[in-house]
Parts: sequence; structure tokens; C-alpha cells
Amino acid sequence: MARSRPTRYCRGGPLSRLDLLGRTAVTIEVPQGEELDRTIFTAKAVPRVGRMLSVTPDPETIIIISRDTVEPDCSVCVDKVPGQTCDPRSLILGESRNTSVEFTCPHPEEVFSVEINREIDCTATSCSGNIVQAESALFPDFKRTFTWDLKVGSTRAFQLDFPEPGMQQIANEDACPDEHTYVLVTYLRTGPANVGTFCKGGTVSSIQVRYKGRVSLQVPGETKMDPVDFKLSVGPVTSMVAIVKVNLPPGVSDTTFISANYPDDFPDNQQMQWDFAVPGMHNYTVHFHDRTAPECLGKDVEVEYRQWDKKVTKAGLTDKQPERRQGNFEMVLKNCETNRTLQGLSLKYSVSVTRSGHPVLCTVDLSKHPKVSLQLEKVASDPYCEMSINSEVLKTINVAAGGKAELSFLDCPNEDVRLTASKLIGCQDVASCSETLLTVPTLDSCLRMPLHSFTWHLNIPQDSTIDLVSPSGGLQQSVPGQECTAAVSLHVEESEGFSLGDFCANGIIQKVQVHANISVTAMTRDFSKTKGPFLNVTFSEEIPETIIYKVSPHKSSPTLLATPNWPKGMRPSSTVSWIVSLPSQYQARVQVVNVSQPKCKDRHTAIKVKLLDSEKELLSRREDEKTDDKLLVPQSFYLNMSNCIPEEGNFGAVTQIVLEPKTNLLAILLGIVGALLLLLIILAVVCFFIKKKKKERLDKEASIYIGRGNIFRPGERQFSKARSDNESHVYASIDETMVYGHLLGDSSYADSMQDHFKGMQLDSYQTFTGPSELPVLNEPEPEPEVEHFNTFLDPSHSFIPPRPRTPIDRQDSLGFQDRRMVDNELYTFKNTGEMNTIRLSGADMEPELPTSEL
Repeated sequence: MARSRPTRYCRGGPLSRLDLLGRTAVTIEVPQGEELDRTIFTAKAVPRVGRMLSVTPDPETIIIISRDTVEPDCSVCVDKVPGQTCDPRSLILGESRNTSVEFTCPHPEEVFSVEINREIDCTATSCSGNIVQAESALFPDFKRTFTWDLKVGSTRAFQLDFPEPGMQQIANEDACPDEHTYVLVTYLRTGPANVGTFCKGGTVSSIQVRYKGRVSLQVPGETKMDPVDFKLSVGPVTSMVAIVKVNLPPGVSDTTFISANYPDDFPDNQQMQWDFAVPGMHNYTVHFHDRTAPECLGKDVEVEYRQWDKKVTKAGLTDKQPERRQGNFEMVLKNCETNRTLQGLSLKYSVSVTRSGHPVLCTVDLSKHPKVSLQLEKVASDPYCEMSINSEVLKTINVAAGGKAELSFLDCPNEDVRLTASKLIGCQDVASCSETLLTVPTLDSCLRMPLHSFTWHLNIPQDSTIDLVSPSGGLQQSVPGQECTAAVSLHVEESEGFSLGDFCANGIIQKVQVHANISVTAMTRDFSKTKGPFLNVTFSEEIPETIIYKVSPHKSSPTLLATPNWPKGMRPSSTVSWIVSLPSQYQARVQVVNVSQPKCKDRHTAIKVKLLDSEKELLSRREDEKTDDKLLVPQSFYLNMSNCIPEEGNFGAVTQIVLEPKTNLLAILLGIVGALLLLLIILAVVCFFIKKKKKERLDKEASIYIGRGNIFRPGERQFSKARSDNESHVYASIDETMVYGHLLGDSSYADSMQDHFKGMQLDSYQTFTGPSELPVLNEPEPEPEVEHFNTFLDPSHSFIPPRPRTPIDRQDSLGFQDRRMVDNELYTFKNTGEMNTIRLSGADMEPELPTSEL
């Protein structure tokens, strides 16, 4: 760097003092022949009043400090070998090292501006990515201009991509509202051309510039740098000066664009292109505003319009431009070779966008339903849907209760708009609160979207209770494992935002009593099929609990009861009760299957169970006690849960109730006793018939042992031998004194017996020695039983051939027995009375033969 140029001063001027830094040489020039005053000036050393900065440029970065104003007197100095070098106009720093920069004035930011330049060459290597620093610590209080010199191959373009929401083009002499102004310049063979000046936030998403150009960002002093983080990449081969890509916004808009160098001349024989993306269901129209036409030496100036599926159309500057067209399009401005002594080509134009669809109009009149209000919300991300109320476009529309509104829906499918309604129900005291059925009113038919939900806000006096009853059976609370499957679900919520839960019809909850203002929201897929009524609402006197449920559990499946606002937790200091009614002859098995306990700041949580007709508690647990007990409750009972004021955590629980039939011990004992009596009766009857049958068999059957022959058995039709052929009636001797001696204590009895048998034919007895050999039995096939009972010794069924006639007395015959002996234990006579004979043989007694026939 050269030394500072000398500054010249003349006598008689306004300057009275100079502040000089460092070593300074003062030279006085005196005209020839004129004498020099002895005292011209005085010099003294004083503390410096300038400013010193320490600067370290980034690699491949050049810092240029330039003077913007003539006054005040100020220089910028830098230490260099062999000494300090100062310059009042500019200073260039190009080395990436720590350098001390000194200004000779106390406020150099008012005198100098700083340019921070970086060169990026993409001809040898590919370049891509971010090139802008988010913050620069260099000269923060100076007016700064950040410049990036970009270069690619001569036939290609470099591309700048801007993040959302894009860039907005402004007039070249204007500045941006946020004081961050971007200028894009391209270097042509004919000289530089200003592509455009841009601000943050607009429709321009990308710009391609051919060959070589510069991007500059101007930031005023004392302003924090907040640049657009644009990305650099190598673009395609192009013959255009620049290609600007634009995303036109949906709805109604009008966006302005200008040609390069506007309002100056557009370069000769050059082309510039704009690519427009038009939203669907929108029309665009091109309007030319300010334009100047050159004198062409060859071809005329042309404007071309290209669409993807249509042929290219051309128009002149004064021709009619496209109007109410749809779809994306490209616009190319082509200049001719002009007479440069005259005005050149310049163009300022705009592209306006409007909706192509027709709005659906709807007049909503809620005067018929003075307490009903409507809410419409745009829920889809479709940018084309446009809702308005009384010509004001909004994303959410509210129609006040009893009000009237003009609604408009443009390109809004029914599923993109959520319609909800609400109704306020309240009273001043219990006496004025009448029974109310919650039904959904019929809304205006022009509201074509389905009703998503309907909410009733129930407000009651302080000392009252709201009673909710389902008109179509009980209510079912939806909890995990017991979800609602009905078509309509009801969400009940307290005014403080604590939910009582979700409910549906056909459940076990017969009644819900709430001592608070609540909101009931009905939701279903199609309200046109289920208008209600959904609930019957009545009002009663104040209850001690916050909520009371009256429950009748199912016999066939477990019942789950959840605390309000499950699983988030009950409201602090609130109480909930369930009055559980059990069917006759059933008992309940109760268990808390899921519970969360807080750390209480004041009071305690409580879980209690007691019978309805007793004050004795079957179960009582606090937050610091286990709650995994299984409780068997014999009859209808009362389940109560209350919350404390938690310090941390929440209180909530799920209780399971399973019904079981009762076991009646008395009935079981009576049944057992009855069964035993019946068994005894059956055994007695069986024993009686067995004994009777046995006796009949004994009376019917008798056996005779026939030695050395076959065995005779009653009922057989014949003997194998006749009596005359065997010795069954022959006995060797019978010692009656040994056999019946104990019965013959009276000698007269024996004598009478001898007298009785005197003169009678007697058999001779021989000692019985048993059979000589075991007889062989030839048993005939058994005969079937006959119903008629036959006489035991009927000759037709017993002896064949019949036994020979024996000349004995009637009483001595085998066909007779004395009844007195039958009744005696050993068939002995008890008295000497008349014999009572019975007939043993079934054969009639034949008449006695004469003695001569024997």
C-alpha cells in the first residue's frame, strides 16, 4: 500500500486544529520574496481520540473499507512494515490474519462503509450448499454490503434456491422493509445487467443466471444480520439472461415483475424467462403496465407463452395477453437488436390469480333455535378450500346463537369442513328447572357437510344436581376392555375441563347424578339417522358427592367402573360414588384392578365399600395402603372414592365387579337329607321284596338226598330210580337220645310217642355212611318261569313214573305233616292234641287195596 497522499491547507481558512496520528511531516511552502512568520502553528502530544479494531478476514474473503462522505476528516490506518500506513479514502484487507485497523476519528461508522466480498468459482469444481453466514462479527456497527461473485461455465447457469416463503421482487431503487435488500447482477459481454432487487418473503422460489454474476446483500449499520439462507448449485445449459421461477399463491392475488435493468434498457438480442406455477382450480391473467418499445434493426420484440400440453403462442407488446387461463405456464421476453440512440426495451407487468370455481352460498338462520350456535372449521390442508362469513374469508367461522349469517364455500369438499353445534340449557333454581330431552335440532339444509358433534352445555344453580338417564336403557362407560360399540357416543365433561368419561347406550348405569355444570357431547357418523333423544335430563336437590352412579351389573360378564377423567385422574377434593344393585340370589366379587395414587399435600385419598343397609365398612383403603384385596359382597352395596389435594401425581382407579350365584347351605343340607331318606326307602323296599322272594322259594323248594343215585331236585319231572330201586328209606339205626335228648326231659312224652307208633309200619334204619361215589349230574335245560304257582308235589310235574302205593295210614304218609311240628323248632310236638295234617304230595290219595292184593 502507498503512503498517504499529502493534504494541503491554506492560510485564512476555517480550520483551526488538526488531529494527526503517528509520525507526521509538515512542509511549508513560502512564495519567493515573502517572509515567514516566526510562529506558524503549535504542536503537542495528546491522547488519541480515534478508534482501533482487530480484524481477521475469513479465507477467500476480501474486506474493502470505503469512504462515503467528504466530512469530517478521518483516515483509516493499518500497521505494515516498515511502519503504519494511512489512507483517508479506502483500505483493502485480503490476508486471513489478525490485523489492527485504526481510524483517526472517534465515529468512523459515520464516515466509512464496509464491503465483505467472497469469490466462488464453480467452473473447475462443482459447488453446492449454503454460502451465506448466519451472522458476521466483522464491523457490526458499520453499513455493510456482503457480496458473492459466482462463476460457472460460459454456457451454463448458476442456480439460487430460496427457502420458504421465497423472495419478492421490488423496484431496483427501493429498499426492503427489514433493511435486508438483495441485488442480483449478471455480467454480459455488453456489460452488467441488473436481474432484479428482492426482499425476503414472496413468490420467487428460484433464479438461474447465466455464466457469471454477483449476489449482494445490503445491511445498514447497527442492524443485526439476518440473511436468507439460499442455496447455490450449478444449473442447466441456457441461452437466457436469467430464468425466474415463481409459485403464485392460491386465492386472489396480483404479483408484479420487471425486466432486467428496469427502468433502463433491456440488453439487446437477449431473452429472459419466467416460469409460473399456478394453483389448481385457479385462473391467471397477464397485465402489461409500463412498457417501452425499442426501434428494432432486425426482428421485432416478442413475448412467448408456453404450456406443457399446448403449443407456443406469441404476442407483441401491444397485443392482448392471456386472460382467464388455467395451468402452469412459461413467459419469455425476447429483445431485438435496437437502435441504441433511442429508448430501449423495458417492461413492468403483473400476473393476477382468481378462483376458477363457483362458491356455494348458504344463509344460516338460527332465530328458530335461539340457544343454538354453530361452528365451522377448515380441517383439511387443501389450500384451495375457502370459507367466508359475510364476505370475510376465515379458517374458523362462528355463528352466534339466534343469529343470521351469509356463508360462502369455494372449492371446499364436505369432508374438508367440520361442522359442530352447541346449545345452552340452564335455569335459576330447581323449581324453574324442567325436565329436558337432549335432541338435535334440524339445521339449515344448505349446510351440506355432515354434523360432526352436538354439545349441550348444562348450567344449574349452586345447590342443585343434574340427573342423567338414558331413555333407551342404561349407559355404558367406555374404559379399556369395555369399549363402546354403539352408533352414538356421549362425552360428558365438567366446566373445569375434567372429563367424566365417554358413554353409550345399552349399559349397566341406570342413572348419573352430577353436582356441577357439565357439557354433554353427542358424536355419530350420521345424525340424520339418530336425532335422539339421547338423554333425559332432570334436576334435583344437592348431593354430598360430586358424582353418583347407580349401577346394575350384568350377570354374564364382568363390569368395569372407572373414576372420572380416567386415566388422567380425578379433580382434587372431589368424590365419586357407585350405588351397585345386585339381583336376588347373587353376590359380587369386587376388586380394584388398576389404581394410581398421588402424593397428597392435604387430606387422603379413600376407597370404601359398605352395604347399603349398614354403616359398617367392608373395605377402607388410603393412598398409603395396598388396594389389591378381593372382596366378596353378599348384597347390594355402596362404593365410594375420594381424592385428596395432590402434591404430585393423580388419583384414579378401575374397579371390576363379577356376579356369582349365592350358595344356600340349608337347601343343600335338606337336599342331602331327602336323598338319604329316598335311598333308605328304596333299600327297604328292595330288602322286603328280596326277603319275600326268598321265603317263597323256601316254601316252594325242598331237596331229598338219594344215596348211590342221582340227586333229586324239586321241580324235576322224574327220578332216575324208583323208590323200590334205592335204599333212601333204609336206616341202620337212629340214636334218638343223642339227637333229641335235650328235648326229651319228660319220660311220659317218650312213652306216649311209643304208644302212638305202636302197630304202625316202620322202616328199618341203618347208619348213614354217605355216598360211595359222587353222582354225575345230568341237569336238564331250565324251563321258563310260569306265572301260575303250582303245587310242589304235583305228580304231573314231579315223579314219573308215580311211586308205588304204600299201605300206610294217612297220617304216616309222606303226603302229610303235622302243623304242630312245623311250628316247632325241631319238628317235635308241643302237646298231645289232635294232629293237624298238611298234604305234601300233590297226588290224590288212592283207595286202599284189599289185603289179598298185597
